[in-house]
Amino acid sequence: MATVKVSEAEKVYILHGIRDDLRVDGRGCEDYRHMEVETDVVSNTDGSAKVSLGHTVVLVGIKAEIGKPRPMVPNEGYLEFFVDCSANATPEFEGRGGEELGTELSNTLYKVFNNKHSVDLKGLCISAGEHCWVLYVDVLLLQCDGNLYDAISIAVKAALFNTKIPRVHISADDEGGKEIELSDDPYDCMRLNVENVPCIVTLCKVRSPADTQKEEFLKPVVAQTETYTLFFPQVGHRHVVDATLQEKACSVASLIISVTHKGTVTCTRKVGGGSLDPESIFEMTEVSLRPSFSTICSPLTTADALA
Repeated sequence: MATVKVSEAEKVYILHGIRDDLRVDGRGCEDYRHMEVETDVVSNTDGSAKVSLGHTVVLVGIKAEIGKPRPMVPNEGYLEFFVDCSANATPEFEGRGGEELGTELSNTLYKVFNNKHSVDLKGLCISAGEHCWVLYVDVLLLQCDGNLYDAISIAVKAALFNTKIPRVHISADDEGGKEIELSDDPYDCMRLNVENVPCIVTLCKVRSPADTQKEEFLKPVVAQTETYTLFFPQVGHRHVVDATLQEKACSVASLIISVTHKGTVTCTRKVGGGSLDPESIFEMTEVSLRPSFSTICSPLTTADALA
């Protein structure tokens, strides 16, 4: 994960602001930075999206290809994730640093999105046990200024919303086998129902300014479940949403909460070396269910896509 060096004086300044619910950039503790979402931005994909969250920029492209269902679930398709941490985003992504972060992000995305509660995987089945649609989701980190999980999850949901899968027509060939034909009409396509697809919101818990004089700051951590994901870095004994790299450097721990637009928490995951007490986890979960986050977790429909 990208990091920045913050002096002790800067830490005290940041933490005093968080204590007073006034962060360095003028936001409150539960406010997001300005966000822009663009869809259909990559021409050679079946669905794509670009998300800018402050100075964090993420690009997602989705390609749909016909594959073979997995033996355990012969009547379902599936998603595959690959995250490319571009060295242009930060020099720390060069070499193994970027590879390890990419693997960590890919594994988290797989757990959150690749399940029947988030995406209609049965709708991706063409012929049970023989053919299904496989969605290859490629994520490219263009710029990094904190809160990668949130930005990536929003970009993935927007790209799935934008994805158009060709209609499949199955007919019998002369030898009695099945012949698959894809429609070449761009309007004869299938759209995904992304109503229950999760988004990630990150809460970061920080120490109180007085604690910085006594104890060394611990590295941030995360927590996870299975649908919408809210990431909360734990910075002084308050928590902030959408932490910047500077704020994350002051954090004790981070919590990811995956929650649907209906307010159902489906996944929680803690990452990093810090710790979270049960009271903090409960408090962060309560925050993630507040109506103020409904815009991020709101469902998208095919009607919206055609508007």
